[in-house]
Amino acid sequence: MSVNIVAFGNERDVLSEDSQQSSLMWSYLRRSALISEIDSSPSAEHARSAVTTEYQACVFGNVRLVVHDCPLWDIFDSDWYTSRSLIGGADIIVIKYSVNDKTSFQDLKDSYVPMIKKALNHCSVPVIISAVGARKNAVPCTCPLCTLDRRSCVTTSEGAQLAKEFGATYLELHALNDFYIQKYFGGVLEYFMIQSLNQKSSEKMKKRKKTQKCHRLQPPQLEQPEKMPILKGEASHYDSDLHNLLFCCQCADVAFYSEDSSKVVEAHKVILCSVSHVFMLLFDVKSPADIHDPSILRTAQSLFAVEAGAGLPTPHGVPPCSVPIRVVVKDSVFCSCLPDILHFIYSGAFQWERLEEDIKKKLKDSEKTEHVLEKVKCILKTPGKVNSLQDCQSHQIKRLYSTSLRLFFNTPVLADVIFTIQGATVPAHRAVLVARCEVMAAMFNGNFLEANSILVPVYGVSKDTFLSFLEYLYTDSCCPASILQAMSLLICAEMYQVMRLQHICELYIITQLQSMPSRELASTSLSIVSLLKKAKFHNSDCLSTWLLHFIATNYLIFSQKPEFQDLSGVWLCLSYLQSPASGCYHHKGTKQMSGNLQLRYLRATILIPETKSKFH
Repeated sequence: MSVNIVAFGNERDVLSEDSQQSSLMWSYLRRSALISEIDSSPSAEHARSAVTTEYQACVFGNVRLVVHDCPLWDIFDSDWYTSRSLIGGADIIVIKYSVNDKTSFQDLKDSYVPMIKKALNHCSVPVIISAVGARKNAVPCTCPLCTLDRRSCVTTSEGAQLAKEFGATYLELHALNDFYIQKYFGGVLEYFMIQSLNQKSSEKMKKRKKTQKCHRLQPPQLEQPEKMPILKGEASHYDSDLHNLLFCCQCADVAFYSEDSSKVVEAHKVILCSVSHVFMLLFDVKSPADIHDPSILRTAQSLFAVEAGAGLPTPHGVPPCSVPIRVVVKDSVFCSCLPDILHFIYSGAFQWERLEEDIKKKLKDSEKTEHVLEKVKCILKTPGKVNSLQDCQSHQIKRLYSTSLRLFFNTPVLADVIFTIQGATVPAHRAVLVARCEVMAAMFNGNFLEANSILVPVYGVSKDTFLSFLEYLYTDSCCPASILQAMSLLICAEMYQVMRLQHICELYIITQLQSMPSRELASTSLSIVSLLKKAKFHNSDCLSTWLLHFIATNYLIFSQKPEFQDLSGVWLCLSYLQSPASGCYHHKGTKQMSGNLQLRYLRATILIPETKSKFH
């Protein structure tokens, strides 16, 4: 047997000068007397980005212990279904944070704890919340009423309240030494390990007894479908989609000019405003009173001047009512590097080192290079924070950018198209739609009515499903609430030819059905046969193949349902083909019908009723 532990969060002290500080999980594995034969390696699925580190060890003698340590919360933003699968396979979850990093704790509380709760879906998985480190601005205190360190540190009461809301065990570890790691943290963790092993042993015994009692005739055994591409994961092309939008200049609504009135480059307001408060000021998304940061106001006034483009022709693909924006770049040195800066922004704003090299090669002057880079930092600045080199590190900016377009999802701000659906209206932005969906790109840039219309009707899907579809286009993530909603979203994704979203929905449906206990599967009102027909009709070959095998594997359950009437003839025909008289009986020295042939026959019999009547 094995125990799987998944650890999320960064426990490193932001105020500590020791950059090589050991992680909580690694410290436990090294110090615990129960652990032996430790092996650590980057997870194969995340080796490229080094998001997850996997540790393997032996505990309690011969029990295999697998630890997935995810210090960056980016995995929830960039790869939702992988993070969900990690949580789904966890026996114990550990959430860690540094008591000296109030910002990360607030993000954990507001954004990521709700995601973990949703992924757990009421499963009884034990959760340990560990507050690591000694508070720097005051003597460490564990009193719940202590208010000395409420400004910059995470107090005990805040951590305890989060654990209470989550239903988790709360621990404070002032140092990663033998006492706190081996006796305090290790004692709690090993208690949950024993509970998990006892539960697995009990389930294994129940399954064995149930198998021994089952002597009923089983249905024909269909061949296990090959491992589908969606189960291996599919790389996101979110950043490349937005990057290609800059080169194509489709639906561009901003034109940057130098002071001599020569055009430099075109861009899109929604993309620029999603990463910078400076551009929010320029395009009236926010007012100076909303930002409360004089440095951002000075940057906007010193770099740019905005004019209404009333005299300019309407760009191709933009409705006539959209007024193009003309932006004059006052700083000539900055203006010469603007194409590289926009390339940096549209690439996801996480290639800071590459931007430095490009500007150095272009300017060949260290002072001018430093001047331009400081301006870029001011553009990317968060109000109220001081610029530093650490703020421009790759993972810091990428984490901000990966969720920035969410600010403009389903809001009228900067919207240039309105979908009408089921009597309601949904605002959107053509630039995002064209970048992320080829069908939308053809619709808004071709010879179609939608190319020059503000109101665009949508038929064949519900408002909630269409909103989920748009949310994926804006954020590259989706969280279906149920199997039926996932199927509706799959149909919408097939309609607009967004294949990765279709695969994510397929994976969600398969994962949900696999996790259903037999009792729930027998009592559910969900029609698996209906799902099968919809998957086949909408060209979801992976899902339809899997559902066929799922029905065959759970024959005893599905044979008792009314919907099985559509499949009743199939089992009789396949049973005959496996009988000795047919020459296809599964026995040594006799012929056998291949699994692929069975699968093709089953598919034809379900979806073409006339074929079934000919066999009888």
